[in-house]
Amino acid sequence: MVMMTGSIAVRGTVLWLTPQQGGRVSGPPEPDYDYDYTATAFLPPRTAEDGQAGIALHRFAPGAWRTPAEGILVPAQGNRAQQVIPGCIVIITEGVRPVGLLTVDEVQALAPDGTPVPAPAAAAQPTAPTPPPEPATDEPVADGLAEPPYRHSTAAARWASKHASDDAPSQPAGV
Repeated sequence: MVMMTGSIAVRGTVLWLTPQQGGRVSGPPEPDYDYDYTATAFLPPRTAEDGQAGIALHRFAPGAWRTPAEGILVPAQGNRAQQVIPGCIVIITEGVRPVGLLTVDEVQALAPDGTPVPAPAAAAQPTAPTPPPEPATDEPVADGLAEPPYRHSTAAARWASKHASDDAPSQPAGV
């Protein structure tokens, strides 16, 4: 469980809504190699008007209606903390229109520089030390990791940057 008071990394399954369900007319997004899919999102019981966050997704099958995905959630300025736990649903929106559902399988808090924040240590219980797992011989290893962590500097900067509109009082959507 992570309280979304800052950026968090999520992994789960995305289900894109069909045009008949009110989803994207063009179907599931097809981001290119250089860009993630970026949109807005919220976690029920909040709504797009009172709980909006930014979302950037990557490592998903372009054009697939249902696909595993990874990404980050960045809360909007002034929104209260929201609890993100495995099994929760994140509503992906374009504006206020829902276009997809992300079922969260894993969640990890991120530091402002995009590095994972270690989980708080559970109650210390004496256990026998275990040796670290051996890396696979055919996988490149950088700094002890089989795969470098995903850096979300572009997406995080998009939502973390200061803009004059951030200081304007919020207004309800005229929908």
